[in-house]
Formats: sequence, structure tokens, C-alpha cells
Amino acid sequence: MSEVKQQFWYTEEHEWVKRTEDGTVRIGITDFAQHQLGDIVFVELPEKGATIEQGAEVGTIESVKTVSDLFAPVTGIVLRVNEALERTPELVNESPYENGWMIEVEIGNNVEEALGKLLSADEYKKLTVDE
Repeated sequence: MSEVKQQFWYTEEHEWVKRTEDGTVRIGITDFAQHQLGDIVFVELPEKGATIEQGAEVGTIESVKTVSDLFAPVTGIVLRVNEALERTPELVNESPYENGWMIEVEIGNNVEEALGKLLSADEYKKLTVDE
């Protein structure tokens, strides 16, 4: 069974969002998603400073099985990109919630509103049990 972290928010497209201490959010793909994809060999992410829109494609994840789109779970500005994924994309498989994070985004003043549109851990667990 895939790991679902309680203090995170999730999307139906299998991205996770974690609020950071400085008021930004960190984004990645879920443990369920990385299991479905298999061995990840390449990750393409937006540039630092890019504006992303909730629901829009912001990158791709390539595995030995397929290429999948990465969708923005929130609207905001990309502040940091996990550059380690350029050299070691397998971090997403090994540690999807810690070392395999993808981008950090500044949402602005409406963090609670943005997170309120996402799934709770319990809601996400129900979604993945059916799949």
C-alpha cells in the first residue's frame, strides 16, 4: 500500500503539496504515482521565477514505462526547483515526499484558500484505494 502523509494536501492527478515554514508550498508526486510510473529516468520542471496556474501542465516525468504530465496543484510563482532531480531523477522513486520534491511555490496571501481546494490525506487515500 502506498504511503500517504497526513500533513499534506493532494490532487486527483497524484501531486502532493506541503506547506513550508516560510509560507511557501513544496510540491511533488505521491508515493502512489511513483509506484504507478515505475523507475523514473527524467524529470522536466518549470524554471525558477515561472508563474504557474492551478491545473495547468508545468512539467513532465519520464519513466521506463511512460511519460506523464505534471500539473500545478496551486497558482503561484516558482521560487525553487529541486536541481538534484536533473542528476538523480530516481530520488522521486526513493523518497517522493522528502528528497524527491520538485518545486517550491509562493502562493501569495490566499494559502488557506488554495489548500482548501485540494484533497486531504484521508480523501486521497479513498481515491487511491479505488484505483
